[in-house]
Amino acid sequence: MSSTSERGVESGTAGVSAPDIGSVREQFPALETKSFMDAACVSLAPTSASNAIKQFLDAAVWCRARSSTLHHIAIDELRSAARPEAAKLINAAENEIALVESTTQGLSIAAASIPLKRGDRILMCDLEFMQVALPWIQKAKEIGLELDLVPNVDGAIPISHFADRISPATSVIVISSVQWSNGFRCDMSALSRLCRERGLWLVVDAIQQLGAIPFDVQETPVDFLACGGHKWLNSPFGCGFLYISREALPKLRAPLAGYLSIETPEGGWGNYFQTPSITPIRDYSFVQEARCYETGGTSNYPGAVGLAASLKLINSLGKENIARRIFELTDRLVSGLEALNIRIVTPLEKNNRSGIVTFDTGSPETNIALMEALIERQILVSVRYTSNVGGVRVSCHFYNSFGDIDGLLNGIEDHRRPRPTIL
Repeated sequence: MSSTSERGVESGTAGVSAPDIGSVREQFPALETKSFMDAACVSLAPTSASNAIKQFLDAAVWCRARSSTLHHIAIDELRSAARPEAAKLINAAENEIALVESTTQGLSIAAASIPLKRGDRILMCDLEFMQVALPWIQKAKEIGLELDLVPNVDGAIPISHFADRISPATSVIVISSVQWSNGFRCDMSALSRLCRERGLWLVVDAIQQLGAIPFDVQETPVDFLACGGHKWLNSPFGCGFLYISREALPKLRAPLAGYLSIETPEGGWGNYFQTPSITPIRDYSFVQEARCYETGGTSNYPGAVGLAASLKLINSLGKENIARRIFELTDRLVSGLEALNIRIVTPLEKNNRSGIVTFDTGSPETNIALMEALIERQILVSVRYTSNVGGVRVSCHFYNSFGDIDGLLNGIEDHRRPRPTIL
């Protein structure tokens, strides 16, 4: 399979214009030596994020504020910049965004804060990454919950199958909007309507969607949406965000107890700490915002600063532009795989597509062998399975090019070509 020249390919691309893509690729210097197509595992951070962290660390070293108290406040503001960018990404209000360490922490907060009782049932599908299930497994052991699994159908999860499994005891549906092993994108609008009609909590792991395919919480209401930063958001490790709808907040259990989660005292914290009469034992009022579910103390500030910069880049490119670009890349990949007569595992209906395309060369062993051969050529992909669904997983992001796709297809073709027999 021959490769098309990069300039010719990009100039004919709809969606994000060629100059924008060229400029963005410059922020990912690893692309000079690698075809990095594994954003579903871990993405590359742009130089704008690393520069923001360097500036933050420089401020931490030099303390350029007039006092240490003002220095602390300035540092807090740098961290807080991630919230409005996250809110913009999903069309939420800033006060519905909490900064968390990871999707793991976000999902664990949801499991800990939703008021549940013995005998309540939690519904999820059998394609989920283990972390989607773990907090509920732990909670089930603590208070006697029941966990129900909806089996996949050829790698897809029909919403009607969720509806069929709902019982009077069902309280929560937990789901990944995009499944990690095969890239199946759930009909979240239909699932959201189902949960609203049945009075169920809806908890969403969106780490394999956000940054690639738009998700609007106004159009598709959910109660919780958790997303780590290190995959499709292109953020350095250690910070993501948790959306908690303003309708859900008053119904939740008390948050983690941290001083930054309580109402800011009159005059601000600097003035408060200089007041002789303050005492630790008193009535405290927690803020009625999602941020009251944050650590409430010193957290991963550099991670949040990097997240803010990465989100700003994504928002500046435009969610629809990014999705269009990713579909162009994955369409080319799918066509190439079909031309090579390779079985595609990912359901190909457009409404169920994402940035992930998974294919199968015959067995786990042959898939792993192909992955290793591609890695030798500096083409980074993964092999992933859940409930016997999976194979070689390719995850294309906006910084990839048609040249990356052609190189991958050429690598597959070369690997499958019979080797000459040496006598």
